[in-house]
Amino acid sequence: MTMSKARILIVDDDPDILRLLTFRLEGADYAVESADSAERALAKLSVAIPQLVITDLRMSGMDGMALFENIHKSNPALPVIILTAHGTIPDAVAATQRGVFGYLTKPFDGKDLLQQVEKAVSLSGGRANINVDADWRAEIITRSLAVESILGKAKLVAGSDASVLIRGESGTGKELLARAIHKASPRAAKPFVAINCGAIPEQLLESELFGHMKGSFTGAARDYKGLFQAAEGGTVFLDEIGDMPLPLQVKLLRVLQDKEIRPIGTTQSIAVDVRIISATHRNLEEAIKTGGFREDLYYRLNVVSFGLPALSERREDIPVLATHFLNQLVSRYKKPLNGFASEAMEILIKSAWPGNIRELYNVVEQAVALSTTSIITPALVDSAMRGQSAELSSFESARSEFERDYLAKLLKITGGNVTQAAKLAKRNRTEFYKLLQRHHLDPKLFKAL
Repeated sequence: MTMSKARILIVDDDPDILRLLTFRLEGADYAVESADSAERALAKLSVAIPQLVITDLRMSGMDGMALFENIHKSNPALPVIILTAHGTIPDAVAATQRGVFGYLTKPFDGKDLLQQVEKAVSLSGGRANINVDADWRAEIITRSLAVESILGKAKLVAGSDASVLIRGESGTGKELLARAIHKASPRAAKPFVAINCGAIPEQLLESELFGHMKGSFTGAARDYKGLFQAAEGGTVFLDEIGDMPLPLQVKLLRVLQDKEIRPIGTTQSIAVDVRIISATHRNLEEAIKTGGFREDLYYRLNVVSFGLPALSERREDIPVLATHFLNQLVSRYKKPLNGFASEAMEILIKSAWPGNIRELYNVVEQAVALSTTSIITPALVDSAMRGQSAELSSFESARSEFERDYLAKLLKITGGNVTQAAKLAKRNRTEFYKLLQRHHLDPKLFKAL
């Protein structure tokens, strides 16, 4: 797949404005479509979703705000810029509080136009040229070409019974991909049973997987089928397979080879018909070298392998995911939120996300829970991220912050005594004073502490 130009839909009942905007935007290498009314714009939007809509506020028939409300209902992450005359600026400012991305006054400055358009396109959560052909992958929200490529291959492999190994960091959506493969498979009408191999003690995991007979161990008060029998005809998803104890790896290998399980407390084998999908965040090849994972089991599980990218590698998904989560949470918390301020979305897009999609959901949930306005502000996002919203600081910035905190700590310890503080820092007094001046630290302020 090749990257195409970002698509922009412009809406205005003034043909001169349409021509001018088209000329400016095509000159900046955008793909432009135009509509001379909001009604025609909605018709175009029913065919394909652009990355941005630019609309006049005052038009005959449906006006720009009514068009925005219609867009926002079905595509809440799609940014909309309002064009307005000077007399309607207050209306445009009020519109931004309802989730409109921004506004431009007529006559607009070409440089200002392109700056706003570039920012809106970069923050766009609208899906571009993505065909969702069924609901098998409906839980996976993406506009990433890398993820779309994985989904295309997943759809192909779903028709077979080949074992699938899904790799990826925690929180990247490995179970969602496993469910999607199950839903696209001939086994879709049968159970999908998931178990986290690292979350259950070793002595209980075997029973959970293969079942047990009544009286086979202390506490076994009844027969228990186990997850493989419960998933008969369907799919078993073994999450964190890299954490499975070695003794159980041997038994799982036997299941894959013989298509039979043996519950604890019996010598009778039971035939099972299940498809195995496994997942891990560990490096299984390294585990094999260190003796932590069986090589023969690895090759049985790794018939087809998918590697889900970290959220930091698919930043184009952050706006659409954040907006999707916001819509879910607004309903749960019953809060009239209209979206994210553009600066708030920018913080989300620039962040490192070590916890991936799961962490993004938690941040959005906290921002929704603490919101008191109609829009998610940058301060709410920053607070939810506990001050970790920015990308990694530069070396100079990090060093400066460390020096300032270190010097302040020394002054607190010595009660503002520069001579003592300099000795603790193993620096001469003159050099120490220069450091204090560089960081605007006044020793007098620490004498009363």
